[in-house]
Amino acid sequence: MDKVFIEGLEIETTIGIYDWERRIRQPLVIDLEMAFDNRVPAASDAIDDTLDYKAVSKRLIEYVSQSEFGLVETLAERCAEIVLSEFGVAWLRLKLGKPGAVRGARAVGVVIERTRGA
Repeated sequence: MDKVFIEGLEIETTIGIYDWERRIRQPLVIDLEMAFDNRVPAASDAIDDTLDYKAVSKRLIEYVSQSEFGLVETLAERCAEIVLSEFGVAWLRLKLGKPGAVRGARAVGVVIERTRGA
């Protein structure tokens, strides 16, 4: 299976369950792997045949920066739904990290794998 990836996409948003978190914007970091057959774009050398990672990134930046969820779990699910439904991806692995959320840890967060229609 071929994969297209986006690594280290940093987006600021309002996220968290504590009152102080609801008053500030915090950085989140997204790593995303998406299943995509790259043979067609490799043969055509045409951007229209690719899974356009710039378009995926812009869509996630737009969505996440405007969201205000309490849990990273909820935000990860919504991001996965967007990618699966809007970009024709059949499978993805999404890692959503919240840097600095736990003292002594570089980041905490979730990793989910989803398939379209499941």
